[in-house]
Amino acid sequence: MAVAVYVLGILVTALCTLLLLRAYAKVGQKLLLWAGLCFAGLTVANILLFVDLVIWTDVSLYTWRLSAAAVAMLLLLYGLVSESD
Repeated sequence: MAVAVYVLGILVTALCTLLLLRAYAKVGQKLLLWAGLCFAGLTVANILLFVDLVIWTDVSLYTWRLSAAAVAMLLLLYGLVSESD
C-alpha cells in the first residue's frame, strides 16, 4: 500500500509540473515558471523518497531528499519575491 502512495505522489507532482509549465508556455507569466520549477524539484524529491524507501533500503538518501525539496521551495520563494509588485 505504501508503494502505491509513493507512486501517486510522484504522479501528482509530475502532473502539476506539466500543467504549470504548459500554462507558462501559453501565457508567459513568470510566476507559473517558478511554480513549475518548484514542482519539478518536488517531483525529484518524491522520486528520491521512492528510491530511498522502496528500492535501496540499505542506503539512506535522506539528505538528498531534503536538499531537493529545499531547493524546490527556494525556487518558489525566489519567484514569489521577484514577482511581487
